[in-house]
Amino acid sequence: MRSPRIYQNQSFTVGQVQPLSDDAFGHTVRVLRLKEGNLITLFNGLVEKSGEQNCYFEYQAKLCNVSKKRADIEILAKEHVNNESPLNIHLGQGISRGERMDFTLQKSVELGVNTITPIFTERCGVKLNDERLEKKREQWQKIVISACEQSGRCTVPVVAPAIYLDQWLEQESSALKLNLHPKAQHSIMGLPIENQRVRLLIGPEGGLSDDEIYRANNADFKDVLLGPRVLRTETAALTAITALQCRYGDLA
Repeated sequence: MRSPRIYQNQSFTVGQVQPLSDDAFGHTVRVLRLKEGNLITLFNGLVEKSGEQNCYFEYQAKLCNVSKKRADIEILAKEHVNNESPLNIHLGQGISRGERMDFTLQKSVELGVNTITPIFTERCGVKLNDERLEKKREQWQKIVISACEQSGRCTVPVVAPAIYLDQWLEQESSALKLNLHPKAQHSIMGLPIENQRVRLLIGPEGGLSDDEIYRANNADFKDVLLGPRVLRTETAALTAITALQCRYGDLA
């Protein structure tokens, strides 16, 4: 049985005994009920350079000095993990309600997305003030971390602060820019990608308005087709990411 994978935002040194963070303690000891001497797998999302490559690692550790309020970890070994896709995807996701947004973030991370920007659009039904919006972003980031723990990823995608569509369209990027459109002329599978980077725009429930699509086209976003059926926002995002990873990434 695979040992539980736990994210902890700190550096690890093999051979040292280090404190377990409060969040990691709550999950391992209080929720999973692990005991002194149980093994866990840790990752921190930190990158190490090896030549021109980014390297990520996970660490085998043993629980020790376990009490009711805290625990330590003894770092036993360090292992290089190479499961990141060569395709870098920045998902601009129109904000949808409740569990639909949570589901989209969780599954897109499992499929290899690198960055997620929640986007306010004309048909977005979510209204939040600044304080509630920041709490929501923190919740989304925790969902992303949990998806990394489950899927074996050692890098943690960033959930950027939510912005309006025009702000996202104005961001400079050399990536191939794609917008799903049910009446597009070109398939998502037939587009050339020159630098392995994609910015993928997905509308909210109800989709993007005609004017928003027009503005996206003016910002060099290409309308692409997935198939003959209209998909829900969460289905569209995950289907598009899967198609891109099959065609240009690491899904076989």
